[in-house]
Amino acid sequence: MKTAIIHEWLVNYGGSERCVQSFINLWEDAPVYSLVDFLNSEERKIILNNKSAVTSFIQNLPFAKKKHRNYLPLFPLAVEQFDLSEFDLIISSSHAVAKGVLTNSNQLHICYCHTPIRYAWDLTHQYLNEAGLSHGLKSIIVKSILHYIRNWDVASSLRPDYFIANSKYIARRINKLYRREADVIYPPVDTDLFPVENNKDEYYLTAARFVPYKRVDLIAEAFSQMPDKKLIIIGDGPEAQKIKSKSAKNVELIGYQKTAELKKYLQKTRAFVFAAEEDFGISVIEAMSCGTPVIAFSKGGTGETVIDEQTGILFDEQNIASIISAVKRFESKIDSFDAEKLNQYAKQFDRKFFEQNILNFVEKKYNLFNERRSQ
Repeated sequence: MKTAIIHEWLVNYGGSERCVQSFINLWEDAPVYSLVDFLNSEERKIILNNKSAVTSFIQNLPFAKKKHRNYLPLFPLAVEQFDLSEFDLIISSSHAVAKGVLTNSNQLHICYCHTPIRYAWDLTHQYLNEAGLSHGLKSIIVKSILHYIRNWDVASSLRPDYFIANSKYIARRINKLYRREADVIYPPVDTDLFPVENNKDEYYLTAARFVPYKRVDLIAEAFSQMPDKKLIIIGDGPEAQKIKSKSAKNVELIGYQKTAELKKYLQKTRAFVFAAEEDFGISVIEAMSCGTPVIAFSKGGTGETVIDEQTGILFDEQNIASIISAVKRFESKIDSFDAEKLNQYAKQFDRKFFEQNILNFVEKKYNLFNERRSQ
């Protein structure tokens, strides 16, 4: 079973790259294809086991290293240029265009979908407003490009033989946008790297990339209205100044932290606060693995992984009042959360279970594919 792995872009170690890491663990001889590959040596060792990806023409375009997303209109063309005709099995890790790679009827293509393209679908208007592109000539050009991407996205959704979604939430989005069914296999979490800690400090914690949909600004504003409670914010990104401007003295921004430091904060915090409508939310599971309860928005992946008043507290609206109310409810229930039970709950999302589930799924579908092909 000659296998190829395809991923959109390799520029850092994020949630989708953890899945690529597991795919390489399972199919260590499989080549990796990606629109661009700008990993540093440490990331390359972790994700690709020191491999280099086969890249597209976008790799060599001006400013591609830091501005590759600006070439969005070229992504469909670029992904279709990969010649994968020699492979029996194609595993695509897709949150944009990887699922659109061209295959033939003798090849099995399984897509692990992190999300349909968010900025082309449900977050379109938010992105346009944040970028100041809701009106004017530039707006018309960008909207035309997004219209083209949406049409291509739907057309290319017919290309995979099977979809796997990273949550029930994403499975519903796949069904709504593509009219395709998807099995759910939650993404891998390295729970062993986040051991339980029973002794907690008095601060609250949030950690995320500072982009609009993460809603870190809401968390900062909410805690600014609770001056008796300390909040530590980990992360960086384009909204850093906005978040800082909304933070009172009891809110401390400490920037990006490596995994070892993030772990220490997750272990000692009273609760981890998460306000995004996220596809899954790996950091939420990492917090629970540390024995830390989570205060989270009830929609998206966190609505599936956080059990209200058992592993954390859920709130129903993305606004300041809901966060404040959730923190107060958490403090009234704080003695009911057991660090060891939280750690045991998180272990069901461990990488070893992800890899076994993926392997079982692929073997089952490949056997079925061969049976049909031989008829």
